[in-house]
Amino acid sequence: MPIARITGQGLAAIALSVALLWACFIGERLMVRHALAQRAQVMRELHQMRRDHRAEPVSAPTPPGQHPTRVTVG
Repeated sequence: MPIARITGQGLAAIALSVALLWACFIGERLMVRHALAQRAQVMRELHQMRRDHRAEPVSAPTPPGQHPTRVTVG
């Protein structure tokens, strides 16, 4: 004589709960994979932007003892 029995409704509720749990688990894995792909893309874009926009000096700096001549107008 069993102490407790699982009814058809209880079995259906368990099956639905397990299905929802697996759906959440798979959805979470897909979101993590998508986030990692986005992070990699952003890092590649940042690297490309830094490489393209490097500052280049316009001219060589003057030595400390010399001062450039001043030009006045007027």
